[in-house]
Amino acid sequence: MGLRLRGVGDHSDSDSGGNLKARIRELEAEVSARENDLAVFRRQLQAANTALEKLISKVADEVKTAAHIQKFLVPTEFPNIPGFEFSTKFVPSPISGGDYFDIFEHEDRMKFGVVIASSSGYGMSSLLLSVLLKMTGQNEARRGLSPDKVLQFIASEIEPRLSGIDSGTEKTIDRANVFYGIIDRRTLEMTYSAAGPVYGGIVRGATGKLERIRSSDGPIEKGSHLKLGEVKSLFLEARDRVFLVSAGAIAAKNKQDETFGEDRLIQSVLAAPKPGSAGGVHEWRNEILYRVESHAGGRDLPQDVTALVFEVKDRVMRLAPRRD
Repeated sequence: MGLRLRGVGDHSDSDSGGNLKARIRELEAEVSARENDLAVFRRQLQAANTALEKLISKVADEVKTAAHIQKFLVPTEFPNIPGFEFSTKFVPSPISGGDYFDIFEHEDRMKFGVVIASSSGYGMSSLLLSVLLKMTGQNEARRGLSPDKVLQFIASEIEPRLSGIDSGTEKTIDRANVFYGIIDRRTLEMTYSAAGPVYGGIVRGATGKLERIRSSDGPIEKGSHLKLGEVKSLFLEARDRVFLVSAGAIAAKNKQDETFGEDRLIQSVLAAPKPGSAGGVHEWRNEILYRVESHAGGRDLPQDVTALVFEVKDRVMRLAPRRD
C-alpha cells in the first residue's frame, strides 16, 4: 500500500513539474513576443518623434514667416490729422497672431477712421488682413459708410471661408473681433460699431474720469454678419484720451497662469501720466504695454498685442454745433 502511494505521488510530481516547465516556456515566449512588440513600438515612436520634430520646426518657421509678413503689413505711418496726437504699437506673438490696426482719412477730409482687429490665429489673420487692407485701401470705408455697414462688409467678405464649430470641442474655430470708429473733426463726434468685445475707453481730460467703450455685438464668426447692426456715438472734448487694445493684452498670462484681464488694464490706464504731462500719449501707451509685459514676466505672449491711443489736443476747433 505504501509502495502504491509512492508510485502515485511520483507520477503526480512528474505531471506537475512538466506542467510548470511548459508554463514557464509559454511565459518566456510571451515575454519574448512582448519584447519584440516593444522594440517595434520604440522604432515607430522614434520615427513619429522625428516626424513631429520636423513638423514643429516647419510650423515654427511658418509662424515666424507669417508674423514677419503681418508685422510688415501693419501700418507704421499715419496721416497727420490736425487736432489729434496718435501713438500705436504692435507686439507680435510667437504663438498665435491675428492683430491689425489702421488710422486713415476719408474722402471727406474732416473725417477719419480708426480700426483695430484681432483674430483667432495666423490662418484667420491672413484672411482678415486681406479684407481689412481691401477696406482701407479702396473705397468701402473711405466713402463714408456707417460703421455697422463697414463691419457687415468685412463679415460678408470673410464668412464664406470661415470654419464653424469643432465637433470634438464644441468651440468656434474661426473668430475675429473688430472695432471701427469714425471721428468727425467738425463736431468731435465719434460713431463706432464693434464685433466682439472692446477693450478700450476714454479718459476725460477735464475730470480724469474713465468711460468704457463697449459692444453688445458678438464677434465675426460663421453666420454672424446679419447680427452686426449696432452703432453707438459719443462726443470728445479737448484733452480727452482714447485707448484701444487688442484681446492679446487681456489674454497675457503670468507664471501662475493668471490672465492680465480687464481690471489690470483699467488700473494701468488710470496709473498712466495724465493729459498734458511730459511724454504725452506715447508715455501713456508705453505704461499700458509695460504692465502687460511685466505681468507676463518674460513668458511668450499667447496672442499679438496692439495698443492704439490718441488725444484730442487743446487747440482744436469745433466747426459745427454739437448734437446732444
